[in-house]
Amino acid sequence: MKDEAAPIPVQFTITLTALVYPEPEAGGYSAEVPALAGCYTQGETLDEIRANLREAALGWLSAAHGDAMERHAALEGPG
Repeated sequence: MKDEAAPIPVQFTITLTALVYPEPEAGGYSAEVPALAGCYTQGETLDEIRANLREAALGWLSAAHGDAMERHAALEGPG
């Protein structure tokens, strides 16, 4: 019998806005995702920035998910 209290995983796509700043003195670009506090990256080209932003956002979301799961487990107490 299936546990009806178990969570049901659902995948969905989200769109995040990034701000990209040219860095004329250093060369290349820096970027941030304002919706993800502390999510910053840099790159030499716009293509590199796009790839680095995706990696940075995925890393940020993965870390946030892990933190949330740890808090949830702590609230439930020892099993």
